[in-house]
Amino acid sequence: MLGAGKGKDEVFAALSEARGRDADWRHGRTFSLVYFAGDESLEVIRHAYGSFIHENGLSMDAFPSLRRFEREAIRDACALFGGASCGSMTSGGTESVLMAMKAARDWGRAKLAGGDASRVLNVIAPTTVHPAFDKAAHTLVMRLVKVPVGADFKADVAAMVAAVDAHTVMLVGTAFTFPHGVVDDVVGLASAARSRGILCHVDACLGGFVLAFAGEAGGEAVDFDFRVPGVTSLSADLHKYGYAAKGASLVLYRDRALRKCQFFATVDWPGGLYGSPTMAGTRPGGAIAAAWAIQQYLGHDGYVRLAREVLLAAARLRDGIAATPGLRLLGDPRHSVLSFTGDGLDVFAVDERMKKLGWHLDRLQAPSAVQMIVSAAHPGVVGAFLADLRRVTAEVRDGGLQAEADGAIYGALVSMPDREYVGELVLGWMDGHDHDDVG
Repeated sequence: MLGAGKGKDEVFAALSEARGRDADWRHGRTFSLVYFAGDESLEVIRHAYGSFIHENGLSMDAFPSLRRFEREAIRDACALFGGASCGSMTSGGTESVLMAMKAARDWGRAKLAGGDASRVLNVIAPTTVHPAFDKAAHTLVMRLVKVPVGADFKADVAAMVAAVDAHTVMLVGTAFTFPHGVVDDVVGLASAARSRGILCHVDACLGGFVLAFAGEAGGEAVDFDFRVPGVTSLSADLHKYGYAAKGASLVLYRDRALRKCQFFATVDWPGGLYGSPTMAGTRPGGAIAAAWAIQQYLGHDGYVRLAREVLLAAARLRDGIAATPGLRLLGDPRHSVLSFTGDGLDVFAVDERMKKLGWHLDRLQAPSAVQMIVSAAHPGVVGAFLADLRRVTAEVRDGGLQAEADGAIYGALVSMPDREYVGELVLGWMDGHDHDDVG
C-alpha cells in the first residue's frame, strides 16, 4: 500500500542505496547485460532520453521529432548492414525477433498456405538460437524446429535444409550466437532459403554492431547481412553494441512487402482507426531519441574505435583463458563473446568464486560453461580479471572444490533429463521471485 509522499532527497537516497547491491557495470566487473561506452556517451544518451521522456512514439504526427530520429536511425542502419530497404525500431531484441517471425508467418500464410490462417507454419533454426524465437513461435502459434549444431557450435546447414518441409517459411542463423560467440554460415543458409523460395532471417541482435565494423577495426570480417543474397530480414540491437539506452533495437527488411506483413491495423474501433508497426502501442520517446543521439555522437569512426578496443580486449581474454590450466574455450569465437568450460574441474565452482570477487558472468548448459560478453567497459580490466581467474581456477583445481549451494543446484538442473520438470521449476521461481522483498 502506498504511504505518505516522501521528499525527493529521501527518494533519491533510497534509489542510491538500492543500486549499491546491483552488479557493478561502470568499472567493467559485469560481462553481460550492460554495454557501457564511457561517461561522455552516458551523458549523451541520458540527456537525449531525459529530453524526450514524456514523448510517445505511438503518434509520430504529434511528435515529428521522433519520426525524424527513427527514420534516420533506420536509414543509417540499412546502409550499414548492406542495403536493406526499410525497417522498424523496437523495444529490444525479443520484440525485433517477434516482428520478424510475425512477418514470416503472415507472408507464409499468403504465399504458401493460400490465406489459410489455421495452418501451422514452421521456422527452422539451430539449437543455439535465442529463446526469443521460442517465445515468438509460442505467441504466434508457429512451430520452431530446432536442429543440433555441429561440433564447432555453428548451425548445421545440411541438417537444417533436411528439416525443411511444405510448412517451412524461414531459416534462421545467428551472428554471433549468445552462448559461444560464433557466426553461423549465413551464406549457406541464405542460399538454401533462396533456392527454396523461403525467407532467411539473421539474428544479429548481439553481434550486429560489432560485425559491421570488425573488418575496419582489424578483426575478422564475415558475411552476415544483406550483402548476402537470400537474407530477407535482420535484427540488431541498438542498446547492445550500438551503445544506446535500453529499449532500442531494429528489425530490418530487404523489401517493403515483407515489412508490411509485420504491421497490424484495425478499422472498426470506436476510438478511431488504429495501426501499429510493432508489437508495442505506446513507445517511449526517450529510447528513440537516445538511440539517434548516440549514433550521431559516435559516428562511423567512433564505432570503429570502440569495436577495435573490444576486439583487442576479447583476444587478450581468449588467450589468457586458453593458457589457464583447467579451463577450455568452447568453439572458435573470433569476436567479442566467448565461453569456457572446466577441463577436469567444476566450472561453476570457478564462477561462484569469481562472483565473490565482484565479477559477474553468465552460466551456460550443454555443456556446462561460463560465458562472457566483452564490451567497451572491459579493456582496462583484462589484466585484473585474468589474474583473479588464474588464482581462483588453481584453488578449485588443486583443492578438488565443487560448487556450493547455488552453483550445485544450477548444475543439477542443467543436467536433469526431465526438461519439462525443470521448466516448471523455472516458472515457479519466477512466480515467487517478485514477492521476495515485498512485505
